[in-house]
Amino acid sequence: MLQTFNDIFQTFGASVVVPIMIFIVALFLRVRVRTAMMSAFYAGVGLTGFTWIISSFTPVVTKIIKQMVNGTGIHLPIVDIGWQAGSLASFGSSVGLSFFVFGLILELVLFFTGITKIFMPSNLWNNFGFMIWGTLCFYVTHNFWLSLALSSFMLLYTLVIAEMQADRWSSYYGVKNATVCSIHNMEQAVPAILLDPLWNLLGLNKVKMTPEYFKNKLGAFGEPTTLGAILGVIIGVLGNLGKLGTLAAWGQILTFAIQLAAVMTIFPLVTGVFAKAFSPLAEEIDKRRKISTKSEEEEEEEAIHDKKRWFLAVDDGVGYGEPATIISGVLLIPIMVVIAFLLPGNKTLPVVDLISIPFMVESIVAVTRGNILKVICNGIVWFSMGLYASSWLGTIYTGAISHYGVAIPAGIVLITSFNLMARPLNALIFAAWISQSPIWIGITIVAYIAFAVLLRTRRSQIWVYLKKMSEKNAGFEGSKDKITYGD
Repeated sequence: MLQTFNDIFQTFGASVVVPIMIFIVALFLRVRVRTAMMSAFYAGVGLTGFTWIISSFTPVVTKIIKQMVNGTGIHLPIVDIGWQAGSLASFGSSVGLSFFVFGLILELVLFFTGITKIFMPSNLWNNFGFMIWGTLCFYVTHNFWLSLALSSFMLLYTLVIAEMQADRWSSYYGVKNATVCSIHNMEQAVPAILLDPLWNLLGLNKVKMTPEYFKNKLGAFGEPTTLGAILGVIIGVLGNLGKLGTLAAWGQILTFAIQLAAVMTIFPLVTGVFAKAFSPLAEEIDKRRKISTKSEEEEEEEAIHDKKRWFLAVDDGVGYGEPATIISGVLLIPIMVVIAFLLPGNKTLPVVDLISIPFMVESIVAVTRGNILKVICNGIVWFSMGLYASSWLGTIYTGAISHYGVAIPAGIVLITSFNLMARPLNALIFAAWISQSPIWIGITIVAYIAFAVLLRTRRSQIWVYLKKMSEKNAGFEGSKDKITYGD
């Protein structure tokens, strides 16, 4: 049976499986069949658009980054080849396949028993993020049940973090009653919350570094399209420092600038299409909450204190094209490459997954209300720690990936995925569980229970605190380029 599920999933892929899940969820919420069908189509079209853009742009970015690396003469032994290899390996292991089925059942049980208020099955595709950690655990320990339990535990604590930031994500990105919930892009909410008082003490909350500020102060030069072109020139120059006097170098620089401008322009349009898949579902959830027609502020305040409010888990692609998200994510690309060179003891070279950074910062953007400077600072701190985590996991990840049938690129000894493995919190939990020590495993479980109880008993207070925290960012009332529902 497990192999049958794998064959179906691998054959049809996310662009078919996710729309089917959206259609089923829509019917469950009693959305009209025609509307449910259009939601499914929009989901498939959006995911296909994301895939086309990213698959076309990734080789371009990778080439520029490799040129930057070759120009420095620095060689790091662990190379990021993208998250796709980890996804394939997770479906190739017995633990991964088992969790794909068991995890779906567990997600339903957790939701219908009220342990979580996030309906995770609607984002079924991203379950591979939990599966890969169980796969790595099984490769190290050869303990099937421990590995399956680890994947399940990571689902549990990811749901806690996701629900803590859910109100902020939903409010900022303008998608009612929805939130991201993938494990590899969720833990960043932790430093965003914990470090915010420090950034405020340093005055970062008063810095008006937002998309709207760029537009108002820089005019046409503050538009995402123009910023993309400018960033493209800067990154292109960094990749051609040794040959700026050649025509070929400037051809590549200017071509890359236009390509990055295209991504910054087209991605928000695709995001708008993808968001239409969730608008009927979000509206139906609102109807069931029986919120009366009030002002936006009154409605938001009532939603914060609504104990029955629940969220639909959506793909991270929904927020990728939002201006603050994509601008801060692109800015972090060259920054993280430079940090990888300079960080003492780091062995990881981020390459392919650099294009995933906008996915990786969504929770930070939502919690800081689009303060790009704070997003960059949080990203530098957390992703730098992530480089150490990825360096430690390099040998394990490479062994597991090759063991489960994924070919290692020629000329590369050790591999990683910057998106999947550069995760300090996940790596700490993984280390505790592969130790097979009841004490260390018990500590992680006790910590989860404490935060889960805190969330269930103090959810509205947590959301009020995060709302007030985000409002301390001066000069920004939220993105005017939020995702909007189609008619």
